[in-house]
Amino acid sequence: MSQFFYNQRENLVNDAIEGAIVASPWNNLARLDTDPAIRIVVRRDLDKSRVAVISGGGAGHEPAHIGFVGKGMLTAAVCGDLFASPSVDAVLTAIQAVTGDAGCLLIVKNYTGDRLNFGLAAEKARRMGYKVEMVIVGDDISLPDNKHPRGIAGTILIHKVAGYFAETGSNLDTVAREARMAMARVFSIGVAISSCHLPANPQDNVRHHPGQAELGMGIHGEPGAIVVNTQNSAEIVRLMVDKIIAVLPDTGRLMVMLNNLGGVSVTEMAIITRELTSGPLATRTEWLTGPAPLVSALDMKGFSITVMVMEEGIEKALLSEVKTAGWLPPVRLRQQATMPCEIKSARVAFTPSENAQVGHCVDTITATLSGLESELNALDAKVGDGDTGSTFAAGAREIARLLRQHQLPLAELDTLCALTGERLTVVMGGSSGVLMSIFFTAAGQAIHEGKSLVTALQSGLAQMKFYGGADLGDRTLIDALQPALESLAQQPGDLDAAYRAAQAGADATSQATKANAGRASYLNSESLAGNMDPGAHAVACVFKALAQTTAE
Repeated sequence: MSQFFYNQRENLVNDAIEGAIVASPWNNLARLDTDPAIRIVVRRDLDKSRVAVISGGGAGHEPAHIGFVGKGMLTAAVCGDLFASPSVDAVLTAIQAVTGDAGCLLIVKNYTGDRLNFGLAAEKARRMGYKVEMVIVGDDISLPDNKHPRGIAGTILIHKVAGYFAETGSNLDTVAREARMAMARVFSIGVAISSCHLPANPQDNVRHHPGQAELGMGIHGEPGAIVVNTQNSAEIVRLMVDKIIAVLPDTGRLMVMLNNLGGVSVTEMAIITRELTSGPLATRTEWLTGPAPLVSALDMKGFSITVMVMEEGIEKALLSEVKTAGWLPPVRLRQQATMPCEIKSARVAFTPSENAQVGHCVDTITATLSGLESELNALDAKVGDGDTGSTFAAGAREIARLLRQHQLPLAELDTLCALTGERLTVVMGGSSGVLMSIFFTAAGQAIHEGKSLVTALQSGLAQMKFYGGADLGDRTLIDALQPALESLAQQPGDLDAAYRAAQAGADATSQATKANAGRASYLNSESLAGNMDPGAHAVACVFKALAQTTAE
């Protein structure tokens, strides 16, 4: 079953039109106040002394065609229902509303319904005395044996060319001639992984091919020419480009347009752009427009490539400024730019040094955390993902390894803290590694600025709280670490008192029924009650070990 954001199915197109008009950045659109069944959007700055350029078709291809009404492109867009041509009366009403003595040009995609309805409207308008010309766009090259190639995204480029010449005051013959010349120079091909969904279609007959793509799928979901056995972006783009090159003239500069059929992510379109602009077309391509949805097919998971062979008048028309919501100004094709990068190394520079007392403390801390691995994992399994012990042990073993190899600056506490922070973020992984790295890095900086060890550790804690978002009482290691450091600040050197404060904080976490940080914050109170936070338990154990070694 398809899913869409809309109100009533019968109001879907009207609501979309209203939204498009309201959102127009130029505030230059209006819906004609006529029969409610007729949906026509026109330029508010209408000038009947110039040739009117009218297009349209079924809805579902947004921003086509409303998004291209405005100065320099369309004078009016006639909107049908989803994937359904507008009626003859609707097209005729548009012609009468916007056409003056200069006449009008109808630009029609090559589908039977559009050709018939726009064609009959043109005949009626001529009988009424209007000067009317019609250009039928058939830019789709995916079915080479088809006598009537479909009109797809290349239609927008014809809008652009015709709109330019109309805007600059050319007569109807010139506007029509330039549009037909442009039509002869535009070639498009599309591909899709799946066809589009239709709102309120209970059967939702979406066609898709797992692991494959359909080359040439129509913009209403019509079957394509072939199914290819890949969804690899490079292979698909290469196949499409090969087919375009086969029908291109051998010479001539190119504009390439990349159109999102509605359901392709921005990331995927960027990848496709990269493939397209680094392939064989790049040597001849001067201008690129897109990637963007220009002629979409609701949510079709696909895209199309359009190539237009440039000529001086066409190029000038395509590069001219417009005031429409849907058109993207072309950019010159260019290679990815790089800039030289000269930065100082962020790695901690140090010279190994010895300090027996500091070395003993480091050995005690790392041995304690390594020995707690299984116990902490078991605690964490009750409230988290069961890896706290392994994470802390990984960091402890790395620092212990450096200690054994005499590769620590033990005589320089600021550098020791900074180096510890650097190594922990590498070997611990996850948020725990980053938090402990912040703690030691900030503490090292504070020591470097002349602060005492305890004050520096409190600075590290403050930064860890700031970046991590947790605080005292949130059922984390902070509940043990903060009381311990506060105890040391009040009773310098009394590690036993610090241990008791840490243990009291850790014990409190087992009574807490709400966690405000970490994975435990996703658990209910029953899961938390009676289970000590593993990080807080680790901190208490470290202070206990330090207190015991000091007392010996």
